[in-house]
Parts: sequence; C-alpha cells; structure tokens
Amino acid sequence: SQTNQENSHQSESGRTSVGAVKVVRCEVADALSCLMVSGSEELVSRVIRVKAQDGATFHFPVTVALPFHARYRGNYRDIAVKIVDEERRVSYVTPVTTEGLYGGLRGSFAEVKVYSLGLFAVVSCLKRENYTVPRRGLSLKLPMDPRICLNYLPGSFTAPVMVQTMIQPVDAVLLASVKSRNDVYRSVVSTSPLLYLTHPTSQPLRRPLTVTLPCPPNPEKMRDTRGQTEQEHQPAPQINGVFNVSVRILGASVKSKELSNELLVVLGSKDKQWNVLDDVTVRNQQNGLVSFDLTENSDRFVAQLLVVRLLSLLPPCHLTSLAEELEESICCHAVTVVLQRRGDEPHTVLVAALPSRDLSWELNKLQAQGGPGLVETSAEISMCEADQLLLRFSGNITSTGRLNEDTHERITFHSQRKNHLLVHLTEVDPFGNYSSPHYKGTAIFYKVTKGQLEWRGDKAVLKHSKLLGDPICKLSLTLPKVQECSQRSPHYSLSDSLLLWLSGELSEEELALLVLSLRLRRSTTQLVKLRAGDSLSSQAFHVLATWRRGLPAVPHRPKASQLAHCLAKSGRPDLARELLLRQAAATRQSSMEYERPKKTN
Repeated sequence: SQTNQENSHQSESGRTSVGAVKVVRCEVADALSCLMVSGSEELVSRVIRVKAQDGATFHFPVTVALPFHARYRGNYRDIAVKIVDEERRVSYVTPVTTEGLYGGLRGSFAEVKVYSLGLFAVVSCLKRENYTVPRRGLSLKLPMDPRICLNYLPGSFTAPVMVQTMIQPVDAVLLASVKSRNDVYRSVVSTSPLLYLTHPTSQPLRRPLTVTLPCPPNPEKMRDTRGQTEQEHQPAPQINGVFNVSVRILGASVKSKELSNELLVVLGSKDKQWNVLDDVTVRNQQNGLVSFDLTENSDRFVAQLLVVRLLSLLPPCHLTSLAEELEESICCHAVTVVLQRRGDEPHTVLVAALPSRDLSWELNKLQAQGGPGLVETSAEISMCEADQLLLRFSGNITSTGRLNEDTHERITFHSQRKNHLLVHLTEVDPFGNYSSPHYKGTAIFYKVTKGQLEWRGDKAVLKHSKLLGDPICKLSLTLPKVQECSQRSPHYSLSDSLLLWLSGELSEEELALLVLSLRLRRSTTQLVKLRAGDSLSSQAFHVLATWRRGLPAVPHRPKASQLAHCLAKSGRPDLARELLLRQAAATRQSSMEYERPKKTN
C-alpha cells in the first residue's frame, strides 16, 4: 500500500538523512506502470514517484526501500530497481533485498541508495553475466545454467575483453503451443534456450568459440531405440543445395549408444534478424547436450543463438519464422478477462485480467474475497507485459468515471501483479429498456500494446486514437431497475445539498471558467453575484441554482452529467467524478426511501 511504501521509505531515508524525510514526498504512480518495463522485464511492485518539495535541499544519497512480490523466482531471472529520473533517463540498481521484517513491516523489500529522484519500480529481469576473457582464454560454465558452457581458446582476442551473456529458457509447453499453430513445424523435436551473447565490436574473434547448450533428443525416439545393440555411425553426409543449409547427421548420445537420425541446426540473430548459420556444424554430446564452434565470420552476425533439433529438414525460411515466433511467444501470456458483479453492490463491477493458466485458482480467490456474484469470462486473448485494456461501454449502461469520449477506464496487464479494476456503473437513460426488468449494456475491451503508448506530460497516452483498432472482446452487463418513482421525485434532479457541496470546492478562477462552460449570460451572473454578496461559495451556489432553474423541466434529463461535463471542461475532472458518484448515491437512497412505505403496506 502507499502508506506502507511511504513508511518504509521514510524509515530508511531517516537513517541516511534526517532532513530528507521532511522534504521528500512519495506518491503512487501506477498509471505509468505501462512505461516502466521494456524487453523481457516484468513489474513486481507498485510504481512510486519520489520527489522533493519545491525549493527543498538535502544531501544525497537517499535510501529508498520498495516492497515487492515476485511470484516466479529462478536461476534465470534477477531483481533490480528501475529508476526513471526527472529527465526520463533510465538506470538500474541492484538492490539489497530483505525477506521478512523491515521497518516494522513483513514482506520482501528492495533497498537502494540513489543520487537522483524520480520514478521507482522493482522489476524482474533476465540475469546478466559479465565476465572478462583474458588473452590466455577462458572456459566458463554459466551460473544461471551450468549445462551451458563457453570455451574461449588462448588467443581468441588480442587483449582482455568484457563479454555479457543472458539466458532465456524455452520450455516444452511454449514450443508445443507454437507447433500447434502451424503444421509446418511438426518435425521440430526440441530447442535450446535462447543465448544472448554480446562481444565487443572493436575486438574480432580470432579463434573458434565452442558453445555447449542443452537441446534434449526426441523422447519417443529414445524409447523406440532402447535396448537395441550398438550400431556403427554412418558417415555424416553434408546436406547442401536447394535449401542452402549445411548440417550434419550424427549418432545419438555416447552414453546411451543409440542411433539417431535427428538433425541439428544453429540459428543466429542480430538487429532482430534471424538467419540459419549454414557454416556451423553441431555435435551431439551426452545427456542431451550439443556443442558447436563460432568463428569470426559467424560471430560477427550473432547477438542471439538458438539450436533446433529436427526429425527432417526444414527450409531456412520456416526455421527463421520458428525462431521469430518463439521469441515473440516468450513475452506473451494467455489472458482471460473476468467481470465479477457482486450481489450486494449491483452498481459496482470488478474487472480483472487473469493469466488463463491460473484461471480456476484466481476465480476461487475472487469468490472468497467478494462473496457470491455473477461472473462472466471472455475467451483467451494474448497479452504482453504492460499491454493495456481500454474499456468502453455501449447500450444503456456506462461508467460514472467516463466524462467524455476521450476518457476510458483502463487496466494494465502485468504477469506478476494483481490486475484488478473496480468500475462504478450507472444507467444512461432511467426510462430505457422499458420492457425488461434490467438495464442492459455491453463492456467493450480494446487492446493497446505498450509500443502504442508514449509519455505526454505525467501521463501515458495513446500515440494516436486511430491505433485503437477493433475490440478484442465484449462482455454483457445488466443493472437491476429500481421501482419507478413519481416524476416529481427530487432524486432525478440536482439537490441543493449537492450544489452546496460543489460551491465550497470551487475557486474564483474555476467558477469563472465554469460560468463560461454553462453558457450563462454575463448580465445574469452579474446580477446573481450582486444578490449573493462577497461570499465566493454563496456566489457559486446562486450561479448553479440559476443554471438549474433555466434547464427544461424534463424529470429524467441527465442534469448531473451535463454539469459534470462542464466541470471537466473547466479543468476539474476530479470534482466531476465525485459529483456523479454523489448523485448516483443520492438516487439510490431516494429510491429506497420511496419504496419503503410500499413494502410495509
């Protein structure tokens, strides 16, 4: 929670600089979470803005501690604090992580010392292994996965160089999903993990680099050949020609002494362009490991490496398409959109974007937390980290938070965060759907990728409204009708108490802008102000009451929505939203009071 984050931050920063606690302020900035992750990063905390009060000075460094919760931890991923400063420069700091009690609070905390303020978030990212290759060579087993080995021969570089690696696992479920979508991949048995390898461009590789990766053999083939006698290896023919691919057919693992006719192909990628490395020969080793040598020519075009095991040869175009689809699918998640309507609060709906693999578990949790209520689910949709769902309404139901066509309820998807949004609903026309006991409408969802969003001021906005595209799913909505009241019932109009509250919230400048939006005559407002005296709130109330009297005497005319629209145009959307919520509450209360005598009779 925001309070916990502020307490944690202030507790620690107090130990660094007592003065900083008094002049530094923390606030939640989750609306910017869609811009706080990139690449394979996953958000595991709230987004916090830390800023100094105007004119305040204090000494750096300042210690910031952020609570986080990472559901999926493993050898391949690490925790980092991502910082976007006031100039929007991005930096990463490896935190001191604390599990258990911290500042009187229990949980996981990431603590960093910083020399600038801005936006802070904890992200889960692929581990980066940096190592130095001396001139005498190096044989290295990567700590993220000891099966992966890089062997640099002596003289590989003319001077010591810094090299960086990352590993992105490709599990069997992901490969099966990609194969199920395209039948041309049926001969693919398995793949290695994606190996990210960064060499300095100023130092070319002078001697072959031997790379060892896990790429398991076909389990069906292993079962079929189990128990057979050892056979001699046939000469490995070089397949070259129509597909312009050079691979070698080799025997199965030395350990099992089994014969295998599977093919092994190496693909490399640089600048997001995958190619088959047809000059690289792959060798089978024990325990499902394979190895190959990168030379200066092949290394020059490689930033990512992938080994594919095949039952039969595939054209290079299909192999590169496979690599592209795997790379894209790694970042995608199957998501189900859920609407939960609670019986005790029919005008409130919970919108959730849930990972489909956890759907049953998550639905049970929602039922336990929110009590019995109608639940509607969408078909599976594909979403990446930080993609957004924009929510629009059609029919006779809308959101009380929607003030104009440019305002949308939205939910940002994060695979390791709770993606919930409470939406307050209201009917558009109280006399609509006259033949039904319910008001009817539809919730329409549009997907916006994080690439379609940009910084604009302190907000994340769509680069262009035309990018919205077609709806990705639709879910039906209903609201129960209250028994129709007499047309003279005051709950269909703006009450004096509501206008009195609003009058006390407006400044002189805001009242002037509101008068313009309400299109009141200047002579009318001058006369009202003379009668109201010097009190600003009294002037505002009489202006609003005069505007209310000038509206047509139609009982169900949406006067509150008109006033809310004018408030939003005048620069106070917060008051507009609060006005609609108060009006909706007053409407429900008035309806209950109207019905109570009839129930007692």
